[in-house]
Amino acid sequence: MKNNFKKIPVGILGATGVVGQKLLTLLENHPWFEVAVVAASRRSAGKKLRSLFLYSIEDDIDVISKKCRLVFCAIDADKEFIQKIEEKYAQSGLPIISNNSAHRWTPDVPVIMPEINPEHLNVIPMQRKNRGWEKGFIITKPNCSIQSYVPLIQAWKEFNPKKIVVSTYQAVSGAGKTLGNWPEISDNVIPFINGEEEKSEKEPAKILGQIKKGKFLLNNKIKISANCIRVPVSDGHLATINIQFGKKVSKEKLVKALNNFKNPLDVLALPSAPKPFIKYFTEENRPQTKLDRDLGGGMTISIGRLRKDSVLGWKCVALSHNTIRGAAGGSILNAELLVKKGYIS
Repeated sequence: MKNNFKKIPVGILGATGVVGQKLLTLLENHPWFEVAVVAASRRSAGKKLRSLFLYSIEDDIDVISKKCRLVFCAIDADKEFIQKIEEKYAQSGLPIISNNSAHRWTPDVPVIMPEINPEHLNVIPMQRKNRGWEKGFIITKPNCSIQSYVPLIQAWKEFNPKKIVVSTYQAVSGAGKTLGNWPEISDNVIPFINGEEEKSEKEPAKILGQIKKGKFLLNNKIKISANCIRVPVSDGHLATINIQFGKKVSKEKLVKALNNFKNPLDVLALPSAPKPFIKYFTEENRPQTKLDRDLGGGMTISIGRLRKDSVLGWKCVALSHNTIRGAAGGSILNAELLVKKGYIS
């Protein structure tokens, strides 16, 4: 894509929240997209955000649909409200790239991690047909908690992953907070994140599944048990992963599979796609949240401490940036993929 083309105007729903703010930052100098519209709740409408007039998410759908070619949804609200709003925008003709979980289990809505399942975009024509939408559609990105280990499952699929026990140590920004405004997290670990373990255990089945006749066939062959814990870290979700394979495998083969991961995005030249997608560390004390969360502009998945496990066979540590790879950056990468695949002209 040449640099002299007219940028695609995009909108951000929920622009005043943590993910909305991160979207604004990442899109500020994006070579393909420019932010034309920001929107928030009725109580914020009429104000300005970074010199942009704030529209009402609920009341200005017609205006927003005429100013944008696609919309990123980062609304923080209840599931039913988000579902209805996203469907209204899609009905108005806008592609919706959602950061929310509201539509992740809607039967005809794909959950896209571009390096893992780009072919799931093929369900979009069926989604439009089901709903009578001519141009609009909805895609979602997966939960931030699974970013660190689903790529490893994909990289190691030839060894037949069967059982996984994962514990995620999640940053406060995942709760929309900072270390400064959440005194309860100071010198503390909170062993509960509402709904996170269920998402962590179930969403991989859809991402790693297949589409047949316009329907998702879940991959339920891999059993995942998750523990999700909030820790006093600003950004970055660290995960410890214990994994059992159906095939006998050596450390050398596992590392080789990571280093030789065939990334379907490598041929597409997407601006936000990191190289490498997966970074393997040989050092015993890496990855570390503070040192490694920003690799690849916050889009690289890092892994280290790969070693034998006496219970399941193998174990390791992995890391992802939750507000970039796991949220805003992942959504922008999805948008870039949609452009390259012709869903957004």
